[in-house]
Amino acid sequence: MKQFRLPFLAKGGILVLGYVVVLLLIWSGVINDYIQATMVTICINIILASSLNLITGFTGQFSLGHAGFMSIGAYTTALVTMNFPTVWGFVGGLLLGAVIAAIIGLLIGLPTLRLSGDYLAIATLGMAEIIRVLMLNFEFTNGAAGLIGIPRMVDWNWLFVFTAGSVILIANLLRSAPGRNMIAVREDEIAATSIGVNALQAKTLAFVVGAFFGALAGGMYSTYFYVIKPDIFGFLKSVDILIIVVLGGLGSLSGSVIAAILLALISTILQDFSDLRMVIYGLILVVIMVFRPQGLLGDREITLSALGRIIPRLPRKRNEVQP
Repeated sequence: MKQFRLPFLAKGGILVLGYVVVLLLIWSGVINDYIQATMVTICINIILASSLNLITGFTGQFSLGHAGFMSIGAYTTALVTMNFPTVWGFVGGLLLGAVIAAIIGLLIGLPTLRLSGDYLAIATLGMAEIIRVLMLNFEFTNGAAGLIGIPRMVDWNWLFVFTAGSVILIANLLRSAPGRNMIAVREDEIAATSIGVNALQAKTLAFVVGAFFGALAGGMYSTYFYVIKPDIFGFLKSVDILIIVVLGGLGSLSGSVIAAILLALISTILQDFSDLRMVIYGLILVVIMVFRPQGLLGDREITLSALGRIIPRLPRKRNEVQP
């Protein structure tokens, strides 16, 4: 029992400590509005990358339509919050957008997930473009002008709860039997099917859960940055999310978290070089992929035991009595 509780309490303690430290820095004014905007971007990218990693990294399905699910969550949460600018309206909008995205993911996933590789990527890309064009033409989404004046509901408290909660829920799903089935499908779909794994069910579940959390990230985006437009959720947004997943490592939630932080910091640093920003940004990605093609962490995860091996132990005194 002690071996089970110690890591759990240690992880919980680290999360609570990080939450309290950041909260104190915000209250003291050390973290200003600009830094908070960067933190929001990082947390949203962590949720997006973790949910896409569930589909692409852990289940092996190449998807380029994650921005479509993000847009569903963003518009649904924005519309609900603008009509009901309360905490309950905000939470209800987030959940409604996530559920709608999950249902659409189920409806689209059942026929398209019979495909694989490039064919699946093209199908998911087409799905995202259909969603974007619909948002561009609906009257209640205000067309190309988008929605303006969305109430800001996201603060550090909500940001921490949804980001940490999303990563923890996805990690626990991967440790469960359905999660093991997803990984088995990624490794060898034919072998997994031969031992009784329902490959279509595993892929569909990954697609639905990924869509749910992708929409959750979109809802957080809309209720912090005030303005959303269909162009924000285009093809390039899906590519940006995929870059984070590949850079961190396919099949590593820890890698997705680290890559989201790293790319946000690089993008922030390069803002002073607006003319060469994307050139330098792309060059950094090329260099990393050349020398580390499997990503920063590959398929490994950062654990407390791994950190214990990295951190050197203090040498014992010669006259210290061994227990």
